[in-house]
Amino acid sequence: MKSSAAPYLGQGNVNPASRSELLQRVVWGIVQATLFRWSPRFCHGFRAGLLRAFGADIPEPRSVQIFPTCRVLYPRKLHLGPHALLGPGVRIYNLARIEVQRGANISQDCHLCAGTHDYRRWSMPLVARPIVVGANAWLCAEVFIGPGVTVGELAVVGARSAVRGDIPPRQVCAGNPCVPLKPRPPPQP
Repeated sequence: MKSSAAPYLGQGNVNPASRSELLQRVVWGIVQATLFRWSPRFCHGFRAGLLRAFGADIPEPRSVQIFPTCRVLYPRKLHLGPHALLGPGVRIYNLARIEVQRGANISQDCHLCAGTHDYRRWSMPLVARPIVVGANAWLCAEVFIGPGVTVGELAVVGARSAVRGDIPPRQVCAGNPCVPLKPRPPPQP
């Protein structure tokens, strides 16, 4: 009879988070599922305050817009610049730092994913790389941003695009994979 010692994906994988981090994540999960989620839609400052209480870097909490259906994995790994917007259903899977700069608009159901796994190893260890969304950039509905991506200032990423590499500033980009299509003209008053 053969041994079942053949390797398998995930063999030997360990969670890199400490017990303290896991406990914080559980407590935040409870707060996010109740106070954050149940807060009225217009209470953006209240939700910013909850995120700050759990370590988020939000210098001007009264200026940001964060919708109650937005989900953030680790508040302490989130930076929101003034006038940043996290729309309905936005998913911030921030295994590494995610920075949304001044005036950046993350539209409904976008997914910013700062982590993946090294598929070349049986243990599939976590690989976490930061994401930066530049000032006044706009991620249209249902955009996916992968680990290590920087979206340039004033860039526009079209709906349902999959972004796996950096997006240049002041460009309109779209597709899967997402590619630059044309320059973005300066916004008009």
